[in-house]
Amino acid sequence: MKLTRIHHCKNLNREKYKQLEKQAALLGRVRSEVWRKYGAVAGLNMGDRAIRDSWMNEGREFNVSANAWKETLRDCIGDIKAYREAAKEKVKQAIRKRTHCETELKRLYTLLKKDAWMEDNFLHRQMRKHFRHGVNHTHNQIIVRADMCKTFELNGQCWLKVPSLVPRQTIKIPLNTTMEFAPQGTLRIILRNGNVEVHSTYDVVETKDCGEATVGVDKGYSEAFVDSDTDVYGKGLGKLISSESDYLNKKYKRRNKLRAISKAKPHKRQAIERSNLGRKKLDKRQDAQRSKLKTLIYTATHQLIDKAGLIVAEDLTSPIQSKRSYGKNTNRRLNTWVKGILADALTTISHRRGSVVHLVNASYTSQSDSFLHGLLIGTRKGDQFYRSNGEVVQADWNAARNVLARLNDPEISRYTPYREVRRVLQERTDRYKSELTDLGSSYKLGNKTLTECELVLDYV
Repeated sequence: MKLTRIHHCKNLNREKYKQLEKQAALLGRVRSEVWRKYGAVAGLNMGDRAIRDSWMNEGREFNVSANAWKETLRDCIGDIKAYREAAKEKVKQAIRKRTHCETELKRLYTLLKKDAWMEDNFLHRQMRKHFRHGVNHTHNQIIVRADMCKTFELNGQCWLKVPSLVPRQTIKIPLNTTMEFAPQGTLRIILRNGNVEVHSTYDVVETKDCGEATVGVDKGYSEAFVDSDTDVYGKGLGKLISSESDYLNKKYKRRNKLRAISKAKPHKRQAIERSNLGRKKLDKRQDAQRSKLKTLIYTATHQLIDKAGLIVAEDLTSPIQSKRSYGKNTNRRLNTWVKGILADALTTISHRRGSVVHLVNASYTSQSDSFLHGLLIGTRKGDQFYRSNGEVVQADWNAARNVLARLNDPEISRYTPYREVRRVLQERTDRYKSELTDLGSSYKLGNKTLTECELVLDYV
C-alpha cells in the first residue's frame, strides 16, 4: 500500500518560483490538449506510449523538455482512466438495479470491463450519463521523473534539484525536511500562492495491531463515529465544521457586497479587487481547516481500530435523499459534512492495521428501533431517538446497533434499493403489530399473566 507524503517550500526565491510557474503553465497546455482529444470515447484503448510516439513522429514542440511533457502525458492519461473507472462504478449500481439475473449481470459486467459498452444500448446510455467529456483545470503542476531529480543536504536541510526550462540547468528548492525523509521516486510539484509543494509516494508498513471486537459504527456529524457499544470517537467534529461554515457564510456575504460596489462604481473596482477580494488568506485558512479535520478524523479512526477487528459501517457512496425540510443555516452546515474523509480514513487505516471494514445498506438505520430488531417504530429528533415505550436513547448509538444487525440480515443486502428496504421493514413491523391485536388480552410469560401493554413494555 502506498501513501503520499507532502513536503513544503515556503518563501522560495521569486525568480525560481517564476521559472517553475512558467514551466507549469506550458505543461498545463499539454494537459488541456490531452483532455480535449482523449477525454472521452476517443481515449478508449489509447495508451500514453501510442500518443507519445505519434507526437514524436509529427515533430511536436511544447517548449519544455521531452521528459517533462512525456510524464505529463502519462499522468494525464492515468487521470482519464481513473475518471472512466469511477464512472463505471456508478454504471454498476445501475446494472444491479436493472436486473438480478446472474447471466445478464455477467454479460453486462464483461462488456463494461472490456470497454465494449458501446455494443449494448443500456450501457452506452449509462456511460454517456456518467462519463462526460472531461476538461482540464490544472495549470500549476509539474511531474518530475525519478531519474531527473536529485536531493542533497545543506546545513542539515534537504534540498531538491529539478530540471528547468534551460537545458542542463536545474532549480534548487529547499524543503522543510531532512535527508531521512527526502522525497523519492516520481515527484509531483504543485505551485500554490507562491508556495511549492512536493508530493512523493512511499510504501506503508502494514501491521496487525488492531483490536478483536466486532462493532457497528454510525458516521456522525457532531462526532466522527459512535459504535454499537456506546463509545464515541472524534468529539467536537460538528463544532469544528459548523464554526467554519458560519465564518465562511459571513465572509462571503461581505465579499459579495464589496463585489456589488465594485461593479456599481468602476473607479473603485481595481482597488477593491486588489485589496479586498483576494484569495490568499482565505485559501490558507481553508487548508488549515482541512488539516484540522483530517487530524481529528484519523485520530478517531485509529482509536476505533485499537478496539475493533471487524467494523460494520454504512455505505454512504450514494447521495442521501431526504424529504425533511431543515432551515437554511442547518442545510448549509450539513452540506459541509465530511463523509468522504470519514470513509477514506476507515479504508486506508484498516488496510494498514489489519482490520476489516464491512459496508452494509444504510437505508432507515436511523429511523428504526434497534431494540425491536430494527422495526419502524419510534421517532428520531436530532440526536435523540424516542422509542414507543417512552424511553429516549442516543440516536447515533441506536443507528450503530442497526448497522451491526445488517451484517447478518438475509433480506437486506448492501445494494438493496431503499424502497425495497422500506417494504421489508414495514412487513416486519406489521407482522409484529398483528401479533398484539387485542388490547385487553392476557398472555402467559413464565409464571406471570400480563396484558398486551405490559407485555410490550416488558419486551422492549
